[in-house]
Amino acid sequence: MSKIETFEDFVKVHGLLLTASGLPQPLHEQLFKKLSTDTFDGGACFQIELCEDGRQRRLVLTSDFMGKESDVFLIDHAWTFRLSDANKQLQEVPGLAQRMATLMCVDGDLNVDEEAEGGTSVEDTGSMSVEDILEHELCKAKEDKDNVRWLELDELDIDDNTLLSLDLSAKFPDLLALSLCGNRLESADVIFQEVTKFKHLKALWLNNNPAVQKCDGCLADKILQTCPGLEILNSSFTRNFGEWALGFCAEVYGKDNPGQQCGSDHKLHEVTTLDISNRGIQNLANKAFSPATMPSLSHLNLRGNSLRENSASELLGVLRQFPSLNAIEVDIPGPLGESAIVILESLPNLSFLNGVSATKILEAGKHVIDSILEPRLPEWKPEEPLTDRVVNAMWQYLMTYRLANEEKIDETSAWYVMDELGSALRHSDEPSFTVAPFLYMPEGNLASAVSYSLLWPIQNVQQADECTRDFLYGIGEDKQRSARLTAWFHTPENYFIKEYEKHSKELESRTFTPPSVMSSVTKSLLEGDRGSLRVYTDIPQVEEFLKRPEFILTFEPKEAHIIWTSMQVDEDTKKATGITDDQIINQFPYEACVVMKHHLAETVQKAYGSPNWLQPTYNLEAQLSQLIGDYYIRKRDGLNNLWILKPWNMARTIDTTVTDNISAIIRLMETGPKICQKYIEHPALFQGKKFDLRYIVLVRSMNPLEIFLSDVFWVRLANNPYSLEKKSFFEYETHFTVMNYRGRINHKNTPDFVREFEEEHKVKWFDVHERVRKMIRSVFEAAAFVHPEMHSPMSRAIYGVDVMLDSSFKPKLLEVTYCPDCTRACKYDMVSIFKGEELRGSDFFNDVFGCLFLNKTTHVSPL
Repeated sequence: MSKIETFEDFVKVHGLLLTASGLPQPLHEQLFKKLSTDTFDGGACFQIELCEDGRQRRLVLTSDFMGKESDVFLIDHAWTFRLSDANKQLQEVPGLAQRMATLMCVDGDLNVDEEAEGGTSVEDTGSMSVEDILEHELCKAKEDKDNVRWLELDELDIDDNTLLSLDLSAKFPDLLALSLCGNRLESADVIFQEVTKFKHLKALWLNNNPAVQKCDGCLADKILQTCPGLEILNSSFTRNFGEWALGFCAEVYGKDNPGQQCGSDHKLHEVTTLDISNRGIQNLANKAFSPATMPSLSHLNLRGNSLRENSASELLGVLRQFPSLNAIEVDIPGPLGESAIVILESLPNLSFLNGVSATKILEAGKHVIDSILEPRLPEWKPEEPLTDRVVNAMWQYLMTYRLANEEKIDETSAWYVMDELGSALRHSDEPSFTVAPFLYMPEGNLASAVSYSLLWPIQNVQQADECTRDFLYGIGEDKQRSARLTAWFHTPENYFIKEYEKHSKELESRTFTPPSVMSSVTKSLLEGDRGSLRVYTDIPQVEEFLKRPEFILTFEPKEAHIIWTSMQVDEDTKKATGITDDQIINQFPYEACVVMKHHLAETVQKAYGSPNWLQPTYNLEAQLSQLIGDYYIRKRDGLNNLWILKPWNMARTIDTTVTDNISAIIRLMETGPKICQKYIEHPALFQGKKFDLRYIVLVRSMNPLEIFLSDVFWVRLANNPYSLEKKSFFEYETHFTVMNYRGRINHKNTPDFVREFEEEHKVKWFDVHERVRKMIRSVFEAAAFVHPEMHSPMSRAIYGVDVMLDSSFKPKLLEVTYCPDCTRACKYDMVSIFKGEELRGSDFFNDVFGCLFLNKTTHVSPL
């Protein structure tokens, strides 16, 4: 069609796009006028304001009033890109990084108070040395005719020898609280020796010392065994917490009033508000936490505590005893149960739950209350370049679409950031506006297309109201809405950790003993007087290289004995081609259980739980909560949190991403179903580069299991040296090895690779190979056990099994591929690694067909 000049032309070209956008029909003509005149008039109706201490922006209506569905506004796209190009564009496009950093509020200094509680601020100590601070505290105590009971020695470069030399217990025997945060203490034994000399210590902060990070909880356990009076350790309540810890959180006790060594001073009687969120509390049934101690308590924050040792009914019983309690903040789902309504019915005196009126909750029938969730604000270090800040923060702002024409859909999604006005729209479960992408084609064709977003009100909006949109429009709990909000908000960590722990326990309970290996029972198809076997194939290498006299090619599927095809043969295919159930086909029923990535993980996990050769793997369409829990635990424990996202059923690493950003993981679900798998951050390297191995598995039968491993396998090498720098995650040729379709192939002859690998790493390839063989058999044993329906006497197939080695040279399963690309196997001659025989590429499919259909074992070995 020619250039669009009238509204009728506009509707004719854009009819489907208008319907898809959801824009009300009465606004269509108004949209056409604004598009045709390039009118961006949002600035006359809205204003952008800073909020969250300058770390976010929000959009406010400046007009007196805007009625529901009364207007539509054009939002420009400030940045549109393919994910693989993001880092490069930010570095190379003039002004882009600065504009995005300003739009995302990451362009300035991050003034976050990183001081641990109880810690000394820079203003308190200035440039004082540790000796000066100790002298100052002693002099002050002498003036006050008191003993030093609170001591803060944070970020003073105190190492193990210095701590020993200070002899703190002798100088300050009456200490109740000691903070040593952010020093250089490395020896758990030295720390234990010195801190356990204090007989009255109630609080000890050792946060951000190397020893704490290295000891993985063992130091804390050891200290608690020796110091039963300790109530707070590293910001968490101990099992022995009492009135002192509660008083500290209620701001009754602190540096200016440390409290007494023993006994109660009844100061908690007047406490009305208590925030004990994120204190690692496992049991709230404590003598100190009672109405007798805190009769005036009216507001309680319990968020972020697992309370795993208390049942929901027990906790509700404890809370009912507080006569003045009328407001609670708690994770939902969480320790009090999974329903806000049930909680309110159990605690009828509550007026507010998570900051929302109890009356409003009951009227709305809302079970999960998330309106008070804190936004997930980006963080960065002062020295971090703008590019890195933007890459980290952009997942809060990105939106996505995928283009399609009459022939096919684009394999790679486009991501975009709306302009400053559009990006200032924050989330609400009850939004006042909605936003939809729209492709305007002024010349009537896709080549002239310009992308915009459309913004229109879906409620009446008053002047000074914040304008919001639903970031998860159309996504309900059936699609894990609450979990997906984690991309933008700090959701209840303990809920997700519990979901992960249940999942982990279930996997641990699974065991499978594979049957013993049986001898081959499948007969050759040429037994008796049968003549040559007719083969139909659409695979060029088979057409070119299958020269065995036992096989002849036919171009008619219905005439063939054997169908060897790259397409899926289903009932519709059979009807269209004349294929019958009496023909041998190179695919097994239900083979999706191994060749689709989410089914492969599920199959292995159902059989073995969590074998060490399969990285932790989650189907994001069903197991997002469990993945988030795993992520939170790794973050809490200081473990590597690098993950790889892979589409269920796409090859060639399309839409595959490496990231350590939980918001990115969740947002990437929007481009199609994926698994999220723990990245092998420390793989075995070959000359400094990442590699994986492609093995070819031949399957004659699934019951009994008859599988063979081709002597032909090959290595696939990345082109760039391996790196864990964040910027490298966007470098395809650093983290990926499939170069057949992008990058340059760096082919390495397999015998040369094996020889050089053995020399480089001082290992024997035979040992590696045996572990790989055992793993591959385990994969197909799992499939045969979990999916017995996979067996068919009319099926024979080959599969590509991709394997990576970790830094200990243990195999890790990457994926299993149906009808693998065997171009390399046919193209290159090689010598068998263990048999020393020449393997001619032109004979590869002769050997494959000989094994599968004639029971020959030339250049293959049984598994």
